[in-house]
Amino acid sequence: VLRYSQKDLAQAYEKGTVVYSQEQLNFFWAGLLFGGSEQTKEVQQKTVSVVIVRSAGRRLAIHVDEVLNNQEVIVKNLGPQLSQLPGLTGVTILPSGDVVFIYNPVALALVYAEKFKANQKQLVPSPEKEALAQSGKKPLVMVVDDSITVRRVTERLLQRLGYRVVSAADGIQALTLLRDEYSKDQPCVVLADIEMPRMDGFDLLRTIRSDENLKALPVIMITSRLAEKHKELAFSLGVNHYLGKPYSEEELSYLISTYSGFVKKQFTKN
Repeated sequence: VLRYSQKDLAQAYEKGTVVYSQEQLNFFWAGLLFGGSEQTKEVQQKTVSVVIVRSAGRRLAIHVDEVLNNQEVIVKNLGPQLSQLPGLTGVTILPSGDVVFIYNPVALALVYAEKFKANQKQLVPSPEKEALAQSGKKPLVMVVDDSITVRRVTERLLQRLGYRVVSAADGIQALTLLRDEYSKDQPCVVLADIEMPRMDGFDLLRTIRSDENLKALPVIMITSRLAEKHKELAFSLGVNHYLGKPYSEEELSYLISTYSGFVKKQFTKN
């Protein structure tokens, strides 16, 4: 898994290839390769994930929204109805009971490469356009939650309200972003879950309040932990607001606008 800058990503889309270990590899957007979407709908951060995959001696580079985890599975053979589908190599059953298809992206690319390349030429990201869109410096909000579904739903809400959004899957990733990529463009507020791997919301809040450069950063916790002891702990660590799930979108919008000084017309018309 590699991290590409927006400039390197744009060049990869333009050329349709990337160089890895002195080898030139074909490059694709994962959603297009799997027939799910023409281009990413995620908020583009300063660096993105590009995955190198290999099969039967061939390698391929794929731009993905996010790498969630690494999981061992037992591969089940396909029935005759599915065995002829290009790139589909098997299925598996997760502990949750969900049936999941297993695809070989290298095989998919071999079958559909020319079609994908023709479509992908139209999807070249433009760092210049991105910079222009953000030149108005709309307030930035950070969303920290280990659920990709929660992050996407929250991001879309905030984007509709006119904010820029950066997301993180846990406290460690959030701190890395705050201290490195967004050290000079800090969010107006951090929305953080409590239950997360590696570093939970309490430890994230504790670290923010002990960091000289971050301690004044407003933090709103959004969590399913509604017990009074959890709420008391959060306030003792310095949280600004504590919201339970599910939360009111209107209440969250008002709180964020209070910290950002950016109030949409629909909240000021009265």
